[in-house]
Amino acid sequence: MLKAVMIFNNHGKPRLMQWYQQMDVATQQTMLKEIFRLVNRRPDHTCNFLEGSALLGGQDTKIIYRHYATLYFAFVVDSSESELGILDLIQVFVEALDRIFSNVCELDLVFRPDEVSQMLNEVISGGMVLETNITDIVASSGVKKITSAR
Repeated sequence: MLKAVMIFNNHGKPRLMQWYQQMDVATQQTMLKEIFRLVNRRPDHTCNFLEGSALLGGQDTKIIYRHYATLYFAFVVDSSESELGILDLIQVFVEALDRIFSNVCELDLVFRPDEVSQMLNEVISGGMVLETNITDIVASSGVKKITSAR
């Protein structure tokens, strides 16, 4: 089961945080800092899986992340989830965002957080994966394709 989905930039500023288990805001902030500390110092050529620290739930918790340009996409999951399956899920989510935002970047997440959250809700609900087909995610999210003058 998924415990949390976080997107943060290279400086640790959160751009999206979705929690699928109950915890107070102070604990969420501490967890975000801990996850950023763990993944930021790792070279890009190393494995994208980490076992959680005591703060994150111990050995039953894993952090699976991908680093794209200036953004980290980190999924916190329990030990029942497949690491490769979650990496694929991150890829599907990013590709769906790319289809909506025409080459998604950090500013899209900053200025259109509702659309990003809506798309994530099409993929995951209550910590369970609902959809992995990119075309269906984009179509059912109800978000219109956004073109920018970049």
